[in-house]
Amino acid sequence: MSDSLEAERAALRARLGSGARYDSPAAPAEDLILARRGTAYFARKLNELTDRDLDAPSLVSGWTRRHLVAHIGYHARALTRLADWGRTGIETPMHASAEERDAEIGLGATLPAQALRHLFTHSAVHLNVVWRDLEDTHWDAPVRTLDGSVMELRDLPMLRAREIWHRALALGNGGAARDLPAPVRDPETGIPTEN
Repeated sequence: MSDSLEAERAALRARLGSGARYDSPAAPAEDLILARRGTAYFARKLNELTDRDLDAPSLVSGWTRRHLVAHIGYHARALTRLADWGRTGIETPMHASAEERDAEIGLGATLPAQALRHLFTHSAVHLNVVWRDLEDTHWDAPVRTLDGSVMELRDLPMLRAREIWHRALALGNGGAARDLPAPVRDPETGIPTEN
């Protein structure tokens, strides 16, 4: 981490006082920043859309923008479940199955526009709070994703960063590959990669 970033954090902590909560020193700080900035970018692109615009197709085959927003909201909830697993040691899968995930997204796409927007906002805030409250030892806890891959909790912020940045582009309302930070691009082509 750069000295200037650490100095900025120290100044912020001094301003906020002892009651404020922060990411653990063992947290993957740069990956968390990418995920948080991706959330802000997605929010900006979503806020540019009218409620009627949500009914239009996204750049993901077979999905409207509504499906995409529901997916991003439920993806945050799934990662929250994995973080809870890593924190408690009690197995809490992302989803029971791919079919359950798909059904959840399909149902979420039918929510009224305001509820869909709230799903995105609230799930993102919840995930951020859960990450912030993880202790040093939790970040090394192994969990298993829906596809069976085993990873440590410290890998989840980059997983989220890639997903949310790419899906912001898939809203199809002006997001461009040049907007994506280098770590979420394909290292050989510079083009966004799919998870």
